[in-house]
Amino acid sequence: MYPEELVLPMKRELTSIGFKEAKTASEVESALQSKGTTLVVVNSVCGCAARNARPAAQMATKAAIKPDNFLTVFAGVDKDAVAKVREFMLPYPPSSPSMALFKDGELVHVVERHHIEGRSAEMIAENLSIAFEEYCIK
Repeated sequence: MYPEELVLPMKRELTSIGFKEAKTASEVESALQSKGTTLVVVNSVCGCAARNARPAAQMATKAAIKPDNFLTVFAGVDKDAVAKVREFMLPYPPSSPSMALFKDGELVHVVERHHIEGRSAEMIAENLSIAFEEYCIK
């Protein structure tokens, strides 16, 4: 487990722009079982999270069409919350960083670590934007 003071700046990169932080399994369940669309970012301390995933998530919050809710959990810190998100993301294997779009509690789109590594934040944000256009229109 990483110390909270180490990851706090990395968490703030998302929470300061509207991502709600989930620290418990019940917070994740509540968020993902609600109506509407939710983008979940499984945050991480790795370089691809800093260079690609968090910047892409930041860009995604500015999309013309976007989810109703933004949620984040932190791998290596929010153990129970991350485990619950990963249950909701099955059959995809555990991956951090990663992103998942849910609609009315159903998993509809996933961006796994191997989709994040080696791709620019702009490419990842474009991938999310296309998913938002498909699933986030009322």
